[in-house]
Amino acid sequence: MPEFRTSDNLRLWYEDQGDGPPLLCLSGLTRNSTDFDYVLPYLVGEHRVIRLDYRGRGKSQRAPDWQTYNIPTEARDAVELLDHLGLDRVPILGTSRGGLIGMALALTAKARLGGLCLVDIGPEISEAGMEAIRGYVGLDPKAVTLGEAVAGRAALMAGFEDVPESRWREEVEKHYRETDDGLAINYDAKLRDAVLAAGEGASPDLWPLFDALAGLPLACIRGANSDLLTPETLSEMRRRRPDMIVAEVPGRGHVPFLDEPESLEALNEWTMLL
Repeated sequence: MPEFRTSDNLRLWYEDQGDGPPLLCLSGLTRNSTDFDYVLPYLVGEHRVIRLDYRGRGKSQRAPDWQTYNIPTEARDAVELLDHLGLDRVPILGTSRGGLIGMALALTAKARLGGLCLVDIGPEISEAGMEAIRGYVGLDPKAVTLGEAVAGRAALMAGFEDVPESRWREEVEKHYRETDDGLAINYDAKLRDAVLAAGEGASPDLWPLFDALAGLPLACIRGANSDLLTPETLSEMRRRRPDMIVAEVPGRGHVPFLDEPESLEALNEWTMLL
């Protein structure tokens, strides 16, 4: 199993597939490398696709200290993965949390960043979206079986339209595991402590991180019904970066699956610039 040790001696899992120029895929807050399963067939023929499970998520080791579940530490982990693989500079496809990590690297390690595609995330995060995240992060679902979770998924995922049941089943199977006591999340529940602690203070100004992306190929894919990335924030991002490739995916909330035609068109246009 491909893995490496971080500088604080944590074992992190990653997947490395395909040939061609490398592309680092970084997932959402509570998610893992399977975030990119749907888009992988479209990428792996042209790129060396590297997917990381953050500390405490997926197949990676849980951190002994939940306070290391933060963006600066996870950005350091990403750089250490590049060091492990002998890669000097890579573009990042960043879904939600992954996009925030990409922006952080633009400010702290720009020489290592070859471009960034932000997936339903920007330098301002709506409070409504954050409140929704605080409502579920670190908590096991109320559904007892995978079947129950699939049946309730469409109602739970606000903003998603015309998603077949087979896709919701895939999602449920990726992110929950069955136990004798019902369904359980497949990441460290102490991530909740980190998220709640981060929300206690004033929200940091992330626009300097976005502005640090100057000169790098940039794209943004937004779910048209997203509750996290507002149209107003996207509009300001476009004002600051008129060259940014933008796609809004109809019938999708936070976050698009990335195999929608609009997502694939934006990704293709962005990768042509790398």
